[in-house]
Amino acid sequence: MDERERLKSFEQTVLPHLDAAYNLARWLAGNDHDAQDVAQEACLRAFKFFQSFRGDNARAWLLTIVRNTFYNWLQKNRPAEIVGELDAEALAVEDASVNAETVNLRLADAKAVQQAIAELPVEFREIVVLREMEGFSYKEIADLSDVPIGTSASSAISL
Repeated sequence: MDERERLKSFEQTVLPHLDAAYNLARWLAGNDHDAQDVAQEACLRAFKFFQSFRGDNARAWLLTIVRNTFYNWLQKNRPAEIVGELDAEALAVEDASVNAETVNLRLADAKAVQQAIAELPVEFREIVVLREMEGFSYKEIADLSDVPIGTSASSAISL
């Protein structure tokens, strides 16, 4: 496969999943700037190793790269940090509802849930994001995280 075909194939296969890659990076890193760095590095790695992609689930493959890139980045940049706090931007919630009381209740609920997720240790936060926000099955999470399926399911249940 020549370089032009490789680029086109990469664009068709991997690029549709950039939002999911950034979303995972954002929740893991805890802020927009670091998430952009992690997502960009993960995309570069994905392109570099695209010829080794043999599966049919490009989204899971890319998110595995994002996850590994994040943990490498974390070791390099924040070796003592296990959990980062999310900034106000991550906690912002938009709602088009007209009823002010409903809006306030929803915002309070959303903020409480987002804050609870943000306070989780990164390995649990990762499972919640992959399961509840990205829709992965426990088996897919186990494969992506390289842990037994019981570990991914029990981690989510114990939360």
